[in-house]
Amino acid sequence: MSAQDRIYLFDTTLRDGEQSPGVSLNVEEKLDIAHQLARLGVDIIEAGFPIASQGDFAAVRAIARAVKGPVIAGLCRANREDIDRTWEAIKDAESPRIHTFLATSPIHLKYKLKKSREEILVQAVEAVKYAKRFCSDVEFSAEDASRSDLDFLARVTESVINAGATVVNLPDTVGYGIPEEFGRFIQEIMSRVINVDQAIISVHCHDDLGLAVANSMAGIMGGARQVECAVNGIGERAGNAALEEIIMALYTRYDLFKKTTGINYSEIYRTSRLVSSLTGMQVQPNKAVVGKNAFAHESGIHQDGMLKERTTYEIMSPELIGVSQSQLVLGKHSGRHAFQEHMASLGFTLSEDELEKAFAGFKMIADKKKQVTNDDLEALVKDKVYAIPERFRLEYLHVVSGSTVIPTATVRLRIEDKVFHAAATGDGPVDAACRAVDRITDLYGKMLDYKLSAVGGGKDALGEVVSRIQIDGKVYAGRGLSTDIIEASVKSYVNAINKHYYEIQRRE
Repeated sequence: MSAQDRIYLFDTTLRDGEQSPGVSLNVEEKLDIAHQLARLGVDIIEAGFPIASQGDFAAVRAIARAVKGPVIAGLCRANREDIDRTWEAIKDAESPRIHTFLATSPIHLKYKLKKSREEILVQAVEAVKYAKRFCSDVEFSAEDASRSDLDFLARVTESVINAGATVVNLPDTVGYGIPEEFGRFIQEIMSRVINVDQAIISVHCHDDLGLAVANSMAGIMGGARQVECAVNGIGERAGNAALEEIIMALYTRYDLFKKTTGINYSEIYRTSRLVSSLTGMQVQPNKAVVGKNAFAHESGIHQDGMLKERTTYEIMSPELIGVSQSQLVLGKHSGRHAFQEHMASLGFTLSEDELEKAFAGFKMIADKKKQVTNDDLEALVKDKVYAIPERFRLEYLHVVSGSTVIPTATVRLRIEDKVFHAAATGDGPVDAACRAVDRITDLYGKMLDYKLSAVGGGKDALGEVVSRIQIDGKVYAGRGLSTDIIEASVKSYVNAINKHYYEIQRRE
């Protein structure tokens, strides 16, 4: 295959993805995701926006120093201060990239930047030239490119390539494009820019009209060789083009696109689950490629077709992306070795310590349930293995509630080596229990969002609670798991408090 047949996957989960409302990752969580993206085989990881905050800078620098394989990019506005800060963050990377951006659309020029086209052209060129002093790999993004004047955008593209840009990104920043139109737009730029062969043209599409993936694929058909996307499609507003959907569209329809990637397909599902767990953003069941129902068949006609020939109703293999079809039932009599083997079949490679934590949790669930499903085990790994250190631990919960009594809760929390008790009343059993936790911790959280879902099926299914808790002005994603939904709710609240405490300790 020639270089023109290779598509470069630029993952912006840690930058644009983290800009999703309610998502806030700490340095360790970002490192976990970055290492997993490297195992997945993405070409570029946009690690963050270093000048945005000290925490973002620290995360980008940590990723640049620790993660090998992909190019590590940092985003910056088209000015020297931003570029200096970005270079300071990424300079230790094995393969660093400075990614600078400037808007080019009439709307942004008039209302946001209040500058003329000539001023923007000069600023873009100067930014690329300045970034080039530090780094051989420089990407320039023309923000809101899809609503820009084509003649002006072609001038900017040609000029920044002459200034040294190795990649020029033409984003559909507000998700305004329609596939046929966006594909023609990329073709027009490719034909108008005389030095376009000296750089890679990239696309970055948002999903405001639900067309981000379709527009990205149209961009590839138009000549783009880099696609910017995020795991599970997370990002600003309605999100970005979903990385896993781009990958599988190129793979499944190779007959049409005839493009290759460097992806390790078996890591797709694991990557999706990790990002979902750490961000607190659940994947909808009918989500393409990685949703719970993506490979589920309920219709009798479909089941009959599947039994006779899988390809009658499946265009891709679940095993390819790391989804196990195994329905092996685990129960309280299962041993450690069987548990370890089954976890491996689900794509989880656990260390000895992680295995001990997960196995102990499995035994507790198995004592309460007749059958432990794959969904239970995935939830267990999130709860036990990927959990942050627990300073506050729920040890006991007693709730009195009903239609004719005031909801009352008694809570026992262990804080390091000491045990504390408190009781409180509330509007409901969850509110009462959380107020009791507040009295012990002296940290008063505000619940902004609460989602309860069943993990697995049956009356004894585990309850998983994902909440967004505001503490001291900052929002944390909490998560709790239990067969008792009140206990799961309180665990979710305590998990958010632990994250708050952990962040304060790390900062200090």
